Amino acid sequence: MTTPQSLDERFRDAVSALRPPEQRRAPGDPVRDGVTLTGARALELFDAQLTSRHLDLAARWLRSFNEGFHTVASAGHEGNAAVAAALRGDDPALPHDRAAAFYCARAAAAAPENRAQRLEDAARDILRGVVASVRDPISGGRDKVFGNAGLHLVPVVSPPAGHLPRAVGLAYGLSRSPDPRWPADAIVAATFGDDGIDQPGAAAALHAAGWHDRAGRPIPLLLVCEDDAAGGPEPDGWVASVLRGRPGVRYSYADGCDLAAAHDAAAEAAEFVRRERRPAVLHLGTVSLLGRPGDPDPGPELARDPLVGTARLLVEAGLLGPDDVITRYDEVGWQVRKAAEEVLGEPKLATIGEIVASLAPRRPLRVAHAITDAASRAAGPGASGRVRIFDGRLPEQAGPMTLAQTVNAALTDALAARPGLLAFGPGTTRGGPHGVTAGLRERGGDRVFDTPPDATGVLGLALGAGLAGLLPVAELPGLADLHGGEEQLRGEAATMSFLSSGAYRNPLVLRLPALADPYGLGGHRANDNSLAVLRDVPGLVVAVPARAEDAAPMLRTCLAAAEVDGSVCVFLEPASLYQTRDLYQQGDNEWLAPYAPPERWAVEHAPIGRARIYPLGTAQDLTIVTYGGGVRMSLRVAARLAADGYGTRVVDLRWLNPLPVADLVRESLATGRVLIVDETRRSGGVGEGVLAALVDGAFVGSARRVAAADAPVPLGPAAQHVLVGEDAITQGAQALLAR
Repeated sequence: MTTPQSLDERFRDAVSALRPPEQRRAPGDPVRDGVTLTGARALELFDAQLTSRHLDLAARWLRSFNEGFHTVASAGHEGNAAVAAALRGDDPALPHDRAAAFYCARAAAAAPENRAQRLEDAARDILRGVVASVRDPISGGRDKVFGNAGLHLVPVVSPPAGHLPRAVGLAYGLSRSPDPRWPADAIVAATFGDDGIDQPGAAAALHAAGWHDRAGRPIPLLLVCEDDAAGGPEPDGWVASVLRGRPGVRYSYADGCDLAAAHDAAAEAAEFVRRERRPAVLHLGTVSLLGRPGDPDPGPELARDPLVGTARLLVEAGLLGPDDVITRYDEVGWQVRKAAEEVLGEPKLATIGEIVASLAPRRPLRVAHAITDAASRAAGPGASGRVRIFDGRLPEQAGPMTLAQTVNAALTDALAARPGLLAFGPGTTRGGPHGVTAGLRERGGDRVFDTPPDATGVLGLALGAGLAGLLPVAELPGLADLHGGEEQLRGEAATMSFLSSGAYRNPLVLRLPALADPYGLGGHRANDNSLAVLRDVPGLVVAVPARAEDAAPMLRTCLAAAEVDGSVCVFLEPASLYQTRDLYQQGDNEWLAPYAPPERWAVEHAPIGRARIYPLGTAQDLTIVTYGGGVRMSLRVAARLAADGYGTRVVDLRWLNPLPVADLVRESLATGRVLIVDETRRSGGVGEGVLAALVDGAFVGSARRVAAADAPVPLGPAAQHVLVGEDAITQGAQALLAR
């Protein structure tokens, strides 16, 4: 492993061995023959590179006495300063964790008349992230990321290349709808390391970019892969093969250790993307010079140190002498060390309230007002524009509806009321896997479209579109399909507002046919009943409407929360109840519900975190806490208990995150007997959260759980032995009532 001391010494030795030429170039001339980078520009970028290098050294110094908490080094990647120079300052960029030179170059370019001061400020901002200072300009001390809303830098918070699907979505969003933050001809840039090339994020982003390009959708996106792979500047390795082989994505290569070559290649790639509005990938050869403990010594790779390369470029052009380079290097080092000493004493986050302040803001009154506003738009002067989807009738005129029909009508109204809403997913234009989105394409035009069947790509597209100011409503075929892309929810969506102190957000409503049907076809993928992956994601809203009467109000709440608060909402639609009509007996149609006209939307508003209570009989003997398909089964069981003289109150949680704790504790205390009916597995299921809420709420009484078995759901009738059924609910209720 190269140490900071050895890297510093080798730089000095290499620069001291350089010899100036007999003829000097003017600062306005190309720094060498055959390139467009001028000497003056090279000097400016060299300062950004020097600042980046000394930031790495300062981070190691801070860590040596436990005051620095992030030491992933940019050493060897300083050529990405050339990428920053090729972009405009108002091009949104998503830089990865070795982008210190990129950050410094962009910061300095934002104020050309005062570049030195801007570089000092940039160094101070980056070091604030290293020491977890609350004055960090993007995360407020929550993590070390390269982000700055004023510089149009979006923080990257996920595993290698996990941010690339979002970059695709942001480029797509900017091409669809102008955002006041960015000009109409802006392009999106995202950098990533070669360690991400085989990760799902890179594969999904490259595939999606090419797919949308083939579909004729503009994607002004520049991806920059910084490749540490050994083998020198010739792109004959695996990374080049992967990047070259992506249809619809233009490929180019440059040696990232050669500032002039990297600058010209980046400028040419950025110009192509801006002119053609098509995706491109720039492959930069780089080196890793300050690895982690235990990494092998880079040895010969030190000869490719980008700082030495730029110093050689400047010395051979006669713009600086070796002594001038060393002096410049030391002056920058002194400024960075001074900044490091200054940020040491800055305050850190001190309370849980400070930490979570930007996690998931909840403004229920504004959400309620947003629903009222949407209703006004639907019922106001433009009411004639509402789509008549049932034989020429408005949905409220069509009579009682199923859950599937209600979701369809609510989405139709949402498309009419919100011009920035997009509805998409695999097969969305054909109705989706259950026909729920049938007809939406005709009503929403090109705002309703299909995507490749890849969860990572779908979610990334949604997150980027939300970042661009749109309101994405994404759809996946089922809960099992989410697992391949869940990192986009966990690592990207749920953390963006948290790690950007609210400067960036990604409003999202993700629709999923979910949960299981004990009388359906069975099979694990069709009946995936595990929600554990969603339950522990801080800030995520998880909604489960059990019936048509709740589906539209809850969907409107999710849309309004995404619009107002930037909330990330997962809307789980019980697939077994999509077409259910009856409740207690065949033909009673009691599971249907009329669609509310706009003037009643505010009245029927379903706030996040509020349950729905169904009292049966005296409602004094037993409380059943459930959700989704468990609601219908529990109501049927409660009706039979009422016939035997027992009063039951059925609590439909409706919201699984945040749980309606106050409602469930109140209703449980009212009877002292609680039966939890949980469609998910006994281990890691929703019931565990309900039990914990009861304990925390000082519940005193008896409680039992009825949950699915800890097993995958088998095919056919055997599924009934794994999933919750009415017999198990009845037995659980009788056991409690017998106490």
